Amino acid sequence: MPQPNWQKPVKVAFGNLGTEVINGPSEALILLLDHWPDLRGPHFVRARSACRAALEGRRSPEDARQFFEQAVSEAQMHVN
Repeated sequence: MPQPNWQKPVKVAFGNLGTEVINGPSEALILLLDHWPDLRGPHFVRARSACRAALEGRRSPEDARQFFEQAVSEAQMHVN
């Protein structure tokens, strides 16, 4: 089954470790589960759920992108 991608990728900054480009809910979920900082607030939880739902076809990939961007902002990892 092909993995959905977003129309526009999200860039995430990891401080001194550089920047990562996230292209869709599959990549976002991996980042959320395996490489996220200890700050896991309500936006993190919503993003994780939305990415899972998008991969299962219960939510659109763009909805997941919106929630993921909120989690990135919450963790102060946005690229300016």
